[in-house]
Amino acid sequence: MALTVVWFRDDLRISDNPALAAAADSGDDVVACYVLDDGTAGIRPLGGASRWWLHHSLAALAASLDELGIPLVLRRGAAEEVLPALVREASAHAVVWNRRYGLVERTTDSALKASFADQGVQATSYQANLMYEPWEVTSGSGEAYKVFTPFWRACLTFRTPREPLPAPESLHGPVLGSDDLDAWGLLPTPDWAQGLRETWTPGEAGAHARLDDFLEDAAHGYKDNRDRPAVQGTSRLSPHLRFGEISPFEVWHAAQDRKDSSTAEDLRVFGAELGWREFSWQLLYFNPELATVNYRPEFNAFAWESSTKAELEAWQRGRTGYPLIDAGMRQMWEIGWMHNRVRMATASFLIKNLMIDWRVGEKWFWDCLVDADAASNAASWQWVAGSGADASPYFRIFNPVLQSKKFDPEGAYLVRFVPELAEAQNVHEPWKGTAPGYPDPVVDLKESRQRALSAYKALSEG
Repeated sequence: MALTVVWFRDDLRISDNPALAAAADSGDDVVACYVLDDGTAGIRPLGGASRWWLHHSLAALAASLDELGIPLVLRRGAAEEVLPALVREASAHAVVWNRRYGLVERTTDSALKASFADQGVQATSYQANLMYEPWEVTSGSGEAYKVFTPFWRACLTFRTPREPLPAPESLHGPVLGSDDLDAWGLLPTPDWAQGLRETWTPGEAGAHARLDDFLEDAAHGYKDNRDRPAVQGTSRLSPHLRFGEISPFEVWHAAQDRKDSSTAEDLRVFGAELGWREFSWQLLYFNPELATVNYRPEFNAFAWESSTKAELEAWQRGRTGYPLIDAGMRQMWEIGWMHNRVRMATASFLIKNLMIDWRVGEKWFWDCLVDADAASNAASWQWVAGSGADASPYFRIFNPVLQSKKFDPEGAYLVRFVPELAEAQNVHEPWKGTAPGYPDPVVDLKESRQRALSAYKALSEG
């Protein structure tokens, strides 16, 4: 019996999985595998929160594949060594996977394709995790877009996202040796993940349940409520999309199918959020060092100031004395996720009020977020810093007091994650009254804002 190996990566699902569907349609025996590649130079190790998610997502995928009739084979090591060894062990004539877009990942995949071709093994890759491949949608001059709005407009004109593929009804194949998932040590020791367990259900079923709940409830009023951190106004699909437990095609078409006169504008705005994910991946594709190198090279001369270690730690632990910043940082620490508007405020505070290099914040978010995405995380930090594409103007400095007053007027979000503020006389500006147990501000907003404006102005003047 002919045999095909399906190599899972950031596509931990069985529905709308083109590689898995191709293997199933071939009629071959199938070996499904996941390779934990933390040995290839340039592969960025997952942060702690993402490792927790990956463990549970792989467990969910293994259960789904078992129901279809095959196990999930787990192997660890450099993919360029581990995958060919598995193909030889299984005597496979073909191997399939869904495409990745980081430079090291693409280089690895290209080398594997060439190696397999030399061995007479057919290697085929598929589009699965982006609705538009980064090289497909370019400007009139044939270059990558640098501004989101024309990029997304061009995407929607270029092609309607394809319909999702159904999951295979059954699979068959041999049982091969597999690593023990628990032995990989992805779960934290000591255990700090109680908040994650209470908040999330990793896996494909959890992803679809999250999407259904969003379309049933939060999609109504999404345009406005997505900016209110105290309400469930967003989809919270980001970690499920990051690990490929649900495809953007599935999300897009589910939203289109539910669109009516009362939700048309809300779901248009939601669709644009999927567009930002696509835009971020195009940026990373053409700028592989997006997480470490300024997209706009003039920012290489920016005069970052050395804030104290105490100021950085106050930001990391949610002890800055500014309630919105502290609530956001503690939310991320507790559940591995932060509301997007608060992400912008906390990033702005680190970069512009503390004058700390955006790369420091990007690394911290990478370690703490369950949805830490190589493209979106880096692109978003550069956007706030002003060093990225379609960047926030240098004079846009989020005022955390004004932001919380506008988007959390009752202080419900603030008190939820900074409970000592429940006793504060002024929840938005606790230094104007008593707030037992809450720290004083680490910097003055007005003075630190002016310091940042002066630094950005000096950069623009050369």
